[in-house]
Amino acid sequence: MKNIYLFFLLAVFTLGCSKDGEKEKLKKTRLTAHVDPFIGTGGHGHTYPGATVPFGMLQVSPVNGISSWDWCSGYHYSDSIAVGFSHLSLSGTGIGDLADILFMPVNKTVDLSKMPKSRDSINYKSRYSHSNEKAAPGHYQLFLEDHDINVELTTTQRTAYHKYTFKEGDDQTVVVDLGFAINWDNPLKTGLQVEDAYTLSGYRFSKGWAANQKVFFVAKFSKPIVNQKMFADGEALQGAIANGVKTGVQVFFDKEETNQLQVKVALSSVSIENAKDNLETGDLDFEVVKGDAERDWHNALSKIKVESAVDSLKTMFYTAMYHAQLAPVTFSDKNGQFRKENDSIVTATNYTAYSTLSLWDTFRAEQPLLTLIAPNTVSDIINSMLAYYETKKILPVWTLYANETNTMTGYHSIPVIAEAYIKGIRGFDAEKAFEAMKTTMMQDERGLHLYKKFGYIPYSLLDESVTITLEYAYDDWCVAQMAKALGKTEDYEYFLNRSRAYRYLFDKETGFMRGKSVDGKSWNEPFDPKHSNHREQTDYTEGNAWQHSWFVPHAVEDFINLHDSNAIFTSRLEQLFTESSEITGDNISADISGLIGQYAHGNEPSHHIAYLFNHANQPWRTQYWVRHILDTQYNTTPNGLSGNEDCGQMSAWYVLSSIGLYPLNPASGAYEIGSPIFEKASINLSEGKTFVIEAENVSDKNIYIQSATLNGEVFNQTSISHKTIKEGGVLHFVMGSKPNKEWGIK
Repeated sequence: MKNIYLFFLLAVFTLGCSKDGEKEKLKKTRLTAHVDPFIGTGGHGHTYPGATVPFGMLQVSPVNGISSWDWCSGYHYSDSIAVGFSHLSLSGTGIGDLADILFMPVNKTVDLSKMPKSRDSINYKSRYSHSNEKAAPGHYQLFLEDHDINVELTTTQRTAYHKYTFKEGDDQTVVVDLGFAINWDNPLKTGLQVEDAYTLSGYRFSKGWAANQKVFFVAKFSKPIVNQKMFADGEALQGAIANGVKTGVQVFFDKEETNQLQVKVALSSVSIENAKDNLETGDLDFEVVKGDAERDWHNALSKIKVESAVDSLKTMFYTAMYHAQLAPVTFSDKNGQFRKENDSIVTATNYTAYSTLSLWDTFRAEQPLLTLIAPNTVSDIINSMLAYYETKKILPVWTLYANETNTMTGYHSIPVIAEAYIKGIRGFDAEKAFEAMKTTMMQDERGLHLYKKFGYIPYSLLDESVTITLEYAYDDWCVAQMAKALGKTEDYEYFLNRSRAYRYLFDKETGFMRGKSVDGKSWNEPFDPKHSNHREQTDYTEGNAWQHSWFVPHAVEDFINLHDSNAIFTSRLEQLFTESSEITGDNISADISGLIGQYAHGNEPSHHIAYLFNHANQPWRTQYWVRHILDTQYNTTPNGLSGNEDCGQMSAWYVLSSIGLYPLNPASGAYEIGSPIFEKASINLSEGKTFVIEAENVSDKNIYIQSATLNGEVFNQTSISHKTIKEGGVLHFVMGSKPNKEWGIK
């Protein structure tokens, strides 16, 4: 009997070890192990390290409490002070807002009647160390040194989960400060109510980058609230309700039963009732939610699987895949409702509404990447843009919390719609979409009246005239392609003709796109192609003539012809990368970063340029410079991005370029071929199909394509269509250390 008992114990022990081993093995095989959310939180990356799920409504993340450009997300890796954990965060933008609904666990009573003038006077802040801070997809942890509290965060699509572990015997309290704001944000009206022993609810109306932001929330605690101290506009209040411009509450909990406190929080743009509906039901099981979030991220990252013996390449790739699926963010509630900037409440029927649409950035590579890995999300994004169109009969430029911010130039909802339709993505009303595209480009706002009158925008009548003209020309071409696809011949010819506006601005003598006067003959003088003046009294947006003279993605062959020959064109293009990196001017744009010569990878207007060599019969130059950018502009440190992440664009460039593809002209339905860095990359498409890109002999030296086959047949071209990729197959490259100047030549 004794032997049988020992055998039983051994069997149980072995089974337990086996299960633990399987869990550890599963953890290591999950692609989330390759993601480092701290990449981009330093330098000018402007990312956040907190917890969210793919395209989630909530981004629950630490807030440092500083209002400055490098704290646009609320957090910067150089910092070591936390003022709390907010529920809305921006990923990599150049303007600061959000950080709404701030929670901070503390172990003492604090006086919220004091209105802090700066972070130094916030009395609930705490120091922390990066040595006791961890971030992974769907999970964040930070130890608050001044309060002896360990904080963990995770989320579902519409609910954030907090887990606070206090020191044994310490007071257990949580501060909720709705008056707190950073950067452009300012509260206008806020309110709080302790509804019952477990429930806190409230609202926060504010004005910032989003001019009319209304956030409602509800929080459920794992333990009953035993006391509360309410504050409004510097005054302590009796009772359980507070209303004012700046309100706050400190809630207290029994410390005897357990030293752990959990809370789940849901938000809504519509109402507290909708926030309650968004709140996940069931017990507060933090570990289960954390595991579900990790699984969701593994599935999202699995859309492209790469193979490499170099771990750092996999870290950069999967972190880029992670960043590329943070935004846009879910905006409609569980019941489909969402608020528009005019305060009307509409319902997203049969789609999820999205906001945080950084379209000037994301139309270039982020949206094209989503057509491969999340096509259903793309159609939902388009339906969201069409809903925003209904407000002012103009497609959105840059939406934040459903507000039109009118940030940046062009109307780049238009290429997003055209690209999706040309690539076969449906799920939206194509006729309504075309109406929105045409109506937008025929109205008179944002310089379109000048563009229609002159065929270009004269520099004396509007700042940033060159950039705006070039971008409107591309938008026009996209409208033309949509018209052609829908059989609208007259519209096709009209917008195609207008899309040649770039010809007005090309100066053959200098080789640059330049500001032209009202007379249509003379140029803006004096002219210095290296000169930058940030957003005022300038012909270029966040850059100079060197960086903005290459944006003709829809008519590259005609653009080359304007230079007279491939030789002249490629000589000037090569000079872009080899010219000195000096930028002149007294008000240089901080967005000009990641310089290789005058090429500025830290800002989006440069992102397509290296691929232009493909069109001038020098694809080996594309291969060289793309690989150089991949090697020098990304790394695995917090400073691993050379400029603002911009809601996924910086990372999407890396994802696509690293597997050997890039959408120089997204709405063409084709991808340029660059220089793949992985031995194998498998794109897992819908309908169970897979497109595999293999790079035989690839290494840090073997960066040049020697030969290629597609499904076993000789492949000798520098682009491949989306349609071909969607059919599945194998694109096989043989790589070498010296350029093959015969491959890919027309």
